[in-house]
Amino acid sequence: MRLLGVLGGMSWESSAHLYALLNRGVAARLGGLHSAPVLLHSVDFADIEARQRAGDWAGAAALLGAAGAGLKAAGAEGLLLATNTMHRVADAIEAAAGLPLLHIVDATALALRAQGIRRAGLLATRYTMEPGSFYHLRMQRHGIELLTPAAAQADEVNRIIYEQLCRGQILPASRQLYLDAVRALAGRGAQAVILGCTEIGLLLDASAQPLSPLPFFDSTALQAQAAVDWICTPGGTTTD
Repeated sequence: MRLLGVLGGMSWESSAHLYALLNRGVAARLGGLHSAPVLLHSVDFADIEARQRAGDWAGAAALLGAAGAGLKAAGAEGLLLATNTMHRVADAIEAAAGLPLLHIVDATALALRAQGIRRAGLLATRYTMEPGSFYHLRMQRHGIELLTPAAAQADEVNRIIYEQLCRGQILPASRQLYLDAVRALAGRGAQAVILGCTEIGLLLDASAQPLSPLPFFDSTALQAQAAVDWICTPGGTTTD
């Protein structure tokens, strides 16, 4: 197996979930007591979030790029960025780290295309949902159009991410608000909804899917699947 470097902590709630998905995925693929070979650099999210609010994306990219370079020095062969929002500066992070990056938007887009989805709703932070963002542009490369909630709903989606989900708070009222946003997106022609923030799958989990008019495409789970494929597909095979 190949050694994967993970830049996490944004938030640690979703990074912990991702770590579990990576290990369960490798165990399911290889059996026995196999688990995922991972190097994790978990940052202080307060610093990153402050830079987001200040618009200091270059500063955040420099911090994460340096952390990625440290993972490379420690032996990592590839890089996973355990956040959707910071993929805004994925190219700069990848260049500074000197490692190939498994891009979360590409993993999500490939899953959508496999199901014939060409128009999808997007729930995410405001930095990710805003028109013309990196998410929209990269999805367009895959032939997928994105729809986002109306302004008032988008504000609430963003608020819940930072004030609740990043702090481990899973509230029924917030789940209902998200489901209402999904219904509105369905009414505008969305064929599916992307859970485009790594914490949202903790709120709109499998138990919420039957309540939704649209299928969920959880970016965290799809990123983990792509990472498991990468880990388990080296030049040769791995046996006990």
